[in-house]
Amino acid sequence: MLEGLTNVFTTPLFFVSAKGISLWWILQVILLLLIVSFIAKFSKKILKNKLLLTLKINDSNREVISTFIAFAVATMGYIIVIQAMGINLTSLAVIVGGLGVGIGFGFQDLTRNLISGFTLLGEGKLKVGDLIEFQGKLGYIREISIRCTVINMIDGSELIVPNTELTNNTVINWNYDNCHGRIEVEIGVAYGSDLLLVTDVLLQSALTVKQILLNPHPQVIFLGFGDNSLNFALWIWVEKINLKPFIKSSLLYIIEYNFKQNNIDIPFPQRDVWLHNVNSKENRNINFSQASQKDKSLRELLKQISLFHDFNDLQLIHLIEMGYQKYLQPEEILIKQGEYGDFFALILQGEVEAILEANTTEKIIFYFREGQYFGELPLLLNIPYPTTMKTNQKTRLLLIKKDNFNYLIKEYPFVGEQIVQELTQRQDILNNCHKQLKEMGLLKNEEDKNPILSMIRQYFQQIFVG
Repeated sequence: MLEGLTNVFTTPLFFVSAKGISLWWILQVILLLLIVSFIAKFSKKILKNKLLLTLKINDSNREVISTFIAFAVATMGYIIVIQAMGINLTSLAVIVGGLGVGIGFGFQDLTRNLISGFTLLGEGKLKVGDLIEFQGKLGYIREISIRCTVINMIDGSELIVPNTELTNNTVINWNYDNCHGRIEVEIGVAYGSDLLLVTDVLLQSALTVKQILLNPHPQVIFLGFGDNSLNFALWIWVEKINLKPFIKSSLLYIIEYNFKQNNIDIPFPQRDVWLHNVNSKENRNINFSQASQKDKSLRELLKQISLFHDFNDLQLIHLIEMGYQKYLQPEEILIKQGEYGDFFALILQGEVEAILEANTTEKIIFYFREGQYFGELPLLLNIPYPTTMKTNQKTRLLLIKKDNFNYLIKEYPFVGEQIVQELTQRQDILNNCHKQLKEMGLLKNEEDKNPILSMIRQYFQQIFVG
């Protein structure tokens, strides 16, 4: 019986190039091919996670190099196994050529995926670790193999996608330059709402969420006039777009709360006719007026700054879009003496002390109070702050970055002239700055009676010409 079983395994089933192909031969070939596949897969793992990692090659390049080397190892191993088992590849090519048409139709999807896999690895447009959005699903690429790509989804599941799907369809790669992304929050407010207040509340709500970037700054876009509302969109930029659902949810909570606090109504479609009680409306206006008397609106705070006395609401909206507000607690330092600042500061509420630090002594040389501003000298002359700017009470500031400040001066030339006139009234500050510039060697013409104002006027002229 054992002899009969041996004959079953060793008796040739057919011949290829005069080589008898038996069942035992087939089992040996399968076993050897499996060993070669295991070696190729193991070599890819060692290369990717050990050897190439010690060479400090990044994740995407390690994936490409290890995949190609593993594929080459597998191909060479398969060829060696077949030849070692007595099959002449030249004669085998004739048989494969005869079956090529059938094999091509049967394995055309596999072939396309193989080619697509090499394309993805070779081009490097999609890399391991990239955050991508595919068919409305968001996830990180965990592995790009020859046939398919594995994506770790945000919900914890794994999505296995054939490579042809990625090469033939639109894929959003949030990591192509960086992982930053923009989130749009659309919201409608009732007709008759204070647009300046709405814009301010939306921007302040955005600044409350710590995941939202300050550069680029949040932007409020007026979309148009809807059937039931004035439609706005709040554009915000975040560092990790994969947190979009959570950030947007937090922001909507904050917006809804702040709208209630500022009596901003969010309308809803309706066809009912409402008859408002005149008395209740008057009472509401009285209450709102009383609230306004307690806390000044942003419009009033900006209007009390001499630079913007003549600004209308549209210009004020433009102004607050160019800057961002900052709240400081008492005894909090905004910027230290000797540091470079990149902002023009408007004091909306509170007070800021300009403290000159010399050796172990400190001296308050100037107070900047509500309705005043500072920062134009260090900003325009590109010099460090000659004093430490410190609050002595709760303070609310509107900070405008240098590029936006240049735009403000170019758009409203009279603002620049008012700044120059204001500086002439700050002789103490000018003298201290003049002394600071001389010590730093930034002033060459010491005979100029007021070199700082001259330099500022020249700076403004360059902005106007540009």
